[in-house]
Amino acid sequence: MKKIASLTLAMALGVSGVAMAQDALTEHQVQASLEQQGYTKVHELSFNHGVWTAKAHSADGQKVSLRIDPKTGQAFPNEQVSRLSESDIRASLSTKGYTRVHDLDFDNGVWTAKADNAAGSSVRLQIDPETGRILGGDKR
Repeated sequence: MKKIASLTLAMALGVSGVAMAQDALTEHQVQASLEQQGYTKVHELSFNHGVWTAKAHSADGQKVSLRIDPKTGQAFPNEQVSRLSESDIRASLSTKGYTRVHDLDFDNGVWTAKADNAAGSSVRLQIDPETGRILGGDKR
């Protein structure tokens, strides 16, 4: 009985060790995750010091160096960048009823834009670069 218990424990530990090794995403999965997060031209993808690293272009065209969580694929850029492109922000504002969007820029970590709201008033907006959510705005 002791041998069976020991064998069962050894097998469980062995399986658990394999599961832990399989918790890390594969290179293909990391590549797909980065593309889903809006990164393009991903290159120099490698596994170093327990995390994936890569170089890429962010959605707004900036060159970035990334560290990637090996379990979730979440990217951490070396500098704050927008994961949404200009066209993403324009589409988001349009669905929220804004028209005549202009002077759209990514500055200091947020998108800024001038537009007309649904009531026809001219407004200046600040937009979350991760979600497209309007952080604040004022009338012009």
